[in-house]
Amino acid sequence: MVFQLLRLSIDISDNEFNSIYPADIELLAQKHWTPVQVAKAASEFLANHPGRRVLDIGSGVGKFCMIGAAHTKGYFTGIEQRQHLVDLSTKLSVRHNLNNVKFIHANITCIDFRDYHSFYFYNSFYENIQPYGRIDDTVKLDIQLYDQYTLYMTEQLHRLPIGARLAGYYASPTIIPQSFQLIDSLHYGRLTFWEKVF
Repeated sequence: MVFQLLRLSIDISDNEFNSIYPADIELLAQKHWTPVQVAKAASEFLANHPGRRVLDIGSGVGKFCMIGAAHTKGYFTGIEQRQHLVDLSTKLSVRHNLNNVKFIHANITCIDFRDYHSFYFYNSFYENIQPYGRIDDTVKLDIQLYDQYTLYMTEQLHRLPIGARLAGYYASPTIIPQSFQLIDSLHYGRLTFWEKVF
């Protein structure tokens, strides 16, 4: 039902959407999963043309990708290093007939950003420097990994062609290459929209 409503551009609450998840995943929603209204706004910006390929950097349980897939004409890919979250996201997207979304179990350093037009980043690397409130203990977390992942993402973004788009949620502007220009910000500045201009 939630995806039917999203396809019709009817507002739904986060509680309604998060009810598709198992209880233990639902409990993590407030800290780790993108709010519905943020996902809708970000996906509209990133998938501004039909068929735009959008990469979610650290897709977790796939909430942003699935909302974007239902709400726009873009094609969404989530990259996530926790296999059980990839499995859950894939299962839910198949169950709800979301044909323009897929999830990849891999580390971000294995991804060539040039395969995509647009990018969503909800500061998924922050877990490496935040000692409390982690999703689980199934992956290695370390401050050096935070630096490694951030540097890789910044370098990949810098190599993209002009017109590439990025939406950051709770993302520090210091990690955005200077070749990107701030286009807009929403949700009290927590959601920022960027476009590569040189």
